[in-house]
Amino acid sequence: MRTFALYLLTALAEIVGCYLPWLWLRQGGSAWLLLPAAASLGLFAWLLTLHPDASGRVYAAYGGVYVTAALLWLWAVDGVRPSAWDVVGGLVCLGGMTIIAFGPRSA
Repeated sequence: MRTFALYLLTALAEIVGCYLPWLWLRQGGSAWLLLPAAASLGLFAWLLTLHPDASGRVYAAYGGVYVTAALLWLWAVDGVRPSAWDVVGGLVCLGGMTIIAFGPRSA
């Protein structure tokens, strides 16, 4: 559970770090949004280093959590309810993440 929470926090940091510049560029937000965006992306990079596995495995497993977190963001922030296909796709991604992150390893 701790590993999954770390992946989720990592995804949230990346999404916020990308969303704030989007607000600035697409929605006419303040350029000051770039400061917390940079901090959030810095946090994202640091959080990736806390994962115990090899970087390639971490990035691969993280992708599944990122996709699911982005769909939750779609609903919570953008106000767009995910379709049944979005939910199925998110579950498939989480299944892949689970296999990559928690599958047995050869010694």
